[in-house]
Amino acid sequence: MASVDIRNVRKAFGSTQVLHGVSVDIADGQFVVLVGPSGCGKSTLLRMLAGLENITGGEIAIGGRVVNSVPPKDRDIAMVFQNYALYPHMTVFQNMAFSLKLAGAPKEVMDQEVQKAAKILGLEQLLHRYPRQLSGGQRQRVAMGRAIVRNPQVFLFDEPLSNLDAKLRVQMRAEIKELHQRLKVTTVYVTHDQIEAMTMADKIVVMNHGHIEQAGAPLELYDRPANLFVAGFIGSPAMNMLHGRVEGGGFVDASGARWPLPPGHGAADGTEVVYGVRPEHLRLDAAGIPTKVHVVEPTGSETQVVLRLGDVSLMGAFRERITQGPGEALPVSPEIGLIHLFDKKTGKRI
Repeated sequence: MASVDIRNVRKAFGSTQVLHGVSVDIADGQFVVLVGPSGCGKSTLLRMLAGLENITGGEIAIGGRVVNSVPPKDRDIAMVFQNYALYPHMTVFQNMAFSLKLAGAPKEVMDQEVQKAAKILGLEQLLHRYPRQLSGGQRQRVAMGRAIVRNPQVFLFDEPLSNLDAKLRVQMRAEIKELHQRLKVTTVYVTHDQIEAMTMADKIVVMNHGHIEQAGAPLELYDRPANLFVAGFIGSPAMNMLHGRVEGGGFVDASGARWPLPPGHGAADGTEVVYGVRPEHLRLDAAGIPTKVHVVEPTGSETQVVLRLGDVSLMGAFRERITQGPGEALPVSPEIGLIHLFDKKTGKRI
């Protein structure tokens, strides 16, 4: 195991800047998720860490050793790809043992390491099969097993669950997290799915246009997003955001309604702000803000409701069963201690 230090790393393809001085500290044994929309630079950063892309500027260190010029095979990392990258003409055993065979490991060592990894991943009965005879989840386990047998200092995962169906993604999320808890190997995981990031990570790094918007523990980003981008990206359904102006008496005038502010909110009267409230932090209140039901989406554990306030749409997520139908009134109030306030000009949290 080893720590990973990414220091002011830049990447350019010709005149196009992809990463603009990214710095991330990853502690020994930590599970870090790089998350962000397509094109934000997260996969490029992972490939630079793996040695598959050259570094334009800055340094990457693994276990205290700068690896900018170190070939991928000498970095002591193992990567699990999105498409599994299994050899179709090799059995599961041969796929998992391939890196050890290339390294010249004795047959008894290969047998021992493959059997150990197969037991961890529940693949003991599948070692004689070929990839075409496996399900998507089984292929993903084989790709993970191939990484485990190398006993690397760092695991790298590049959107490994994106080819799986929804139910299997949930199962594999839990299996990867359990695997990390068992092996305690430093892990860097790339995804565009913020649910994966929230449920799996010790630390989330939110990226956008080659910059880091915020890094921290999952609930830290959920409870105190640093800016509008993080607020809108972390949390599902997404945070409601209302553009308005701070009024005297502790309210924001937005969309024709007065939204309450907590004491000590820190915004001067007249400030142009964005008022954020998560769907799950709206509550039913007969004396609340008069919204109208637009669409009702029952999920079982909660009911998600698209609400209309003038020409603005809001999303509410309620534990209560909603009996109102489209066009009917549904007054709501925000949980005042859980609202978020952002400067409209800078997008930063107030």
